[in-house]
Formats: sequence, structure tokens, C-alpha cells
Amino acid sequence: FVAFGATVLVPLLVGLDPSTALFAAGVGTLVFHLVTKGIVPIFLGSSFAFIAPIIKATELYGLAGTLSGLVAVGFVYFLMSALVKWQGLRLIERLFPPVVIGPVIT
Repeated sequence: FVAFGATVLVPLLVGLDPSTALFAAGVGTLVFHLVTKGIVPIFLGSSFAFIAPIIKATELYGLAGTLSGLVAVGFVYFLMSALVKWQGLRLIERLFPPVVIGPVIT
């Protein structure tokens, strides 16, 4: 129930369609489980961390620009995951050492 609330509330707060968010969350979760062969039980949904950036991007670039940016970031995320699959975690550990990751996590 928690994931459903976040997946519906976040799009409402930023002015997007909740049914689109639910569809994208479902497709993303299915693709994730196919790629990982179901070894990680997880649901991919909306995140409250993106509310402020999405609202600001919509003010600056409009809805079309914001959605284009979200698709572009999703593509970059896909490329990074393919790079990790191909190169392993060594590349990420070299690009993002603990001194960089620490402040992000805390």
C-alpha cells in the first residue's frame, strides 16, 4: 500500500497523470524482474525526491521539456546499467569514490 500511495501521490503533486505513472511503474518493474531474473524482490515506483526538480523544470521548460528530460535521464540510466553489466562495478567505484557517494547517502 505504501508504494501505491507514493506512485499516485507524486504525479498528482507535480501535475502529471497518475495512470501513466502506474503504467510506467508496472512496466519498469516487469523489465527489472526480467533483467535480474527475479532475484531482487522490488517494486519500482515514483519517488518524492523528484517533486521539486520536476516542478521547477516544468516552470522553466514546460511539460513537454520536462517529460523529454525524464525520458533522457531514463535512457542515461539504462546506458549506465549496461556499462556496469559490461565493465563491472570497478568503473563506478573509480568514477564515484566513497568521498563522493557518502554525502549523497547521508
